[in-house]
Amino acid sequence: MPALTTIPLELGYKAPAFNLLDVVSNENKTFEDLKGEKATVVMFICNHCPFVKHINGQLAQLAKDYQAKGVGFIAVSSNDAERYIGDAPDRLKAQAVDNDFSFAYLYDETQEVAQAYKAVCTPDFSIFDGGDLCVYRGQLDSSRPGNGQPVDGKDMRAALDAILSGDPIAEPQRPSMGCSIKWKGEAPY
Repeated sequence: MPALTTIPLELGYKAPAFNLLDVVSNENKTFEDLKGEKATVVMFICNHCPFVKHINGQLAQLAKDYQAKGVGFIAVSSNDAERYIGDAPDRLKAQAVDNDFSFAYLYDETQEVAQAYKAVCTPDFSIFDGGDLCVYRGQLDSSRPGNGQPVDGKDMRAALDAILSGDPIAEPQRPSMGCSIKWKGEAPY
């Protein structure tokens, strides 16, 4: 199956609410519980996707670099864990521990949250400002498995720096690219 890219949406929509199981703490968490004071990164990732495996280290570092600045980070896995056992909650927890994730890693068993966020691929990123409005839907950086580009989080770091300094986010916002979310039935879009 070919890689998919983030669906372009008109920015400015409110972050959809959710209440999902955090596979690390084994407690349910909401957007309100996890959001940052100045911005919140919501990322749809999983354990088995080579695109995500390629950036796990940068995701961990990005969160460590920005959480103290008021940016919240939330990871969500929405893959069908019955067909893709590598994305079952226990495997997601191992991924979080092995990569030293300092953020909640939520399991979207019903896939309703992925649909609410219009996520289609792993990784799929959205950044919300302090008012919970979407201001960025794009890539982490230009690196992809095998393309030789550095995994440095350049695009997302620039967007977060702009938010924190009160500047506009540079255009264009390039879409993220990755494996499709593994839907339980037909893809919703």
